[in-house]
Amino acid sequence: MLKPNSTRKFQAVGGHFAIVASRYNARYVDAMLRAAKAELRRAGAPRVEIIRVPGAYEIPVVAARLGRLRAGSLDGIICLGVIIRGQTSHAEHIGRAVSQGLMEIQLRQEVPVIHEVLLLEDEEQARERCLAKKCNRGTEAAQTALAMAGVMRGLQK
Repeated sequence: MLKPNSTRKFQAVGGHFAIVASRYNARYVDAMLRAAKAELRRAGAPRVEIIRVPGAYEIPVVAARLGRLRAGSLDGIICLGVIIRGQTSHAEHIGRAVSQGLMEIQLRQEVPVIHEVLLLEDEEQARERCLAKKCNRGTEAAQTALAMAGVMRGLQK
């Protein structure tokens, strides 16, 4: 059963968020991107940078570059993508590589990297997680980024 998005109202403590979003499976990723941007706007985040990449596999290299070039000014990187399993193990390999890459970037750069690159069984799961307003993982990703920005700022004090 899907957990609905939090109704808690987050406020932007920081000001600069980046969203790295895949163009592959655009229908689903675009819906998550719209939801994430709307949540960040609602929270008052003054600066949201959007970078589009061809597919999920390309997300980590862009997130790494952002983390390195924007070190100190970036409050969080939100990574959005949809991988739908097929007949081979290719999706599993992509999903594992992306997850590992994003974790390494987060630890190396000490910037929150929000992992919403979804590895899904089928289009039905994609519709439920990306197109539904109540359970949109883009909204959830933005809320997580906002919460982590607050945590990281609290650790600086």
